[in-house]
Amino acid sequence: MKSLFTNLILLLTLTARTQSLPDSIVKKIDGLFEPWDHPNTPGCTVGIVRNDSLIFAKGYGMANLEYDIPNTPATIYHMASVSKQFTAFSLVLLARQGRLRLDDDIHKYLPWFPDLKEKITIRHLLNHTSGIRDQWQLLAISGTQLNDVITQDHIIKLLSRQQALNFKPGDEYNYCNSGYTMASAIVQAVTGQTLRQFTDSALFKPLGMTHTHFHDDAGEVVKGRSYSYWKIDSTHYANSILSYSNTGATSLFTNINDFSKWIMNFYAHKVGDQQDIDVLTQKGRLNNGKEIVYALGIGAIDERGHKGFVHNGADAGYRTVMIVFPDIKMGFMVFSNEGHFVPGDKAIAMAHLLMPDNAGKSSSDTPPGDPTTAEKRFVGDYIADNGEIVRFRQGEPSTKYSFSIPQPGDTIVSVSASGKVFTKFSPLLTTEQSMAPYTGTYYCPELECRYSIIFKDNSLLLTNIKYNDIVLGPAGPDHFFTSFWAMHHIKMLRDSTGKITGFEVNSDRVQHLRFNKL
Repeated sequence: MKSLFTNLILLLTLTARTQSLPDSIVKKIDGLFEPWDHPNTPGCTVGIVRNDSLIFAKGYGMANLEYDIPNTPATIYHMASVSKQFTAFSLVLLARQGRLRLDDDIHKYLPWFPDLKEKITIRHLLNHTSGIRDQWQLLAISGTQLNDVITQDHIIKLLSRQQALNFKPGDEYNYCNSGYTMASAIVQAVTGQTLRQFTDSALFKPLGMTHTHFHDDAGEVVKGRSYSYWKIDSTHYANSILSYSNTGATSLFTNINDFSKWIMNFYAHKVGDQQDIDVLTQKGRLNNGKEIVYALGIGAIDERGHKGFVHNGADAGYRTVMIVFPDIKMGFMVFSNEGHFVPGDKAIAMAHLLMPDNAGKSSSDTPPGDPTTAEKRFVGDYIADNGEIVRFRQGEPSTKYSFSIPQPGDTIVSVSASGKVFTKFSPLLTTEQSMAPYTGTYYCPELECRYSIIFKDNSLLLTNIKYNDIVLGPAGPDHFFTSFWAMHHIKMLRDSTGKITGFEVNSDRVQHLRFNKL
């Protein structure tokens, strides 16, 4: 009876909170999520925080399609990269206690990470400026499926074998999940507690987040959690399996009711104080002094003249976002279990229904000047060593590029921008004779894996025992593109005589990963 009475009180309290919004606003919010508010689709849970209250909380669609369980504000969600701010805040708290410094070299706490002749700090990890290669991409290249059970030890073993960085620490921003797995390991090295244990005592219990934890055991039963799905067509969905047993970059489990308390902590502090929030939300700087929009596990935005902090997440079929505007004491949350859902757009749409517009006339309202346009001789495709391509068509703006012309009247051989050189190329013909030098077996000592390149059915193919054959599409001499997200671009390597000695993967969050030709 007591349990029934308690549940009734909670239901009445939640109902009262939702009623604090005008019916007209509630109707507009419902309209935003109507496509997912059906008993045969996955959907989402949403919440709006104002001051010290969760003023709107509602579920749309189903948390579990197989058992017809609907989404509610109490449904537990895997938060994907929204988890990172809690990992970062753990380190902020430890720094405030004097147990570490954010500018400490990571080797002080992680002696297993290779000495790559560069100082990498904790702050580099949290700002995504470390130059360390991304764990998910490395795992995929090595043959690990991302729906496998991936443990913390598995990732640490992988990272302990890194032989080079993507770039000098602090030179660039490149989103890196590895840094947050390493941050989790630093918490454990300093406190003797896992990230789950530390956050439970230092963050979640003080905030009253009783249904929140870092999920470090894929086999653990969690009552009331949602399942994730991937849309096949307009009426059918497939299970999107997620079996992570790792923390730091991901794996926070929580719900709308609990997460609202974290939102409030940005301006009504129960854990840490304003100084700690300021450290958490201070945007990073590169070595050249340029400020980036990413802080420590959270990004900075300006919406309608209000400073805000935001992060989204995507793992398997989970899509999540949180936004908080401390100056007006408001926050917005959307957690979805449908892989094609775009929660950020919906969160901003909700915000626009409630927040005042203090932006005034934006600079984008000013008509742009007449840009310099590409001349006929500029027209063409250009590629950089990292696989980035720029294409010029006649009449397109070209002001941000500088063009290299050996002699007046010559064709363009290269362009440069942002420190990269792009060489002009034309697609190669794929014939057995022209592709023969590329065939062979290639081995990566860093990942202990191998791929072969073969010519078959008039195509150059990348083969591996873990994957179906992948077509290598040539994009100029020694550059190839594939449909495999982890190895989207491959650049062949040659010695001084022109002989092919290997290739390197230059793709998104992994650069210069070398495979030697056997």
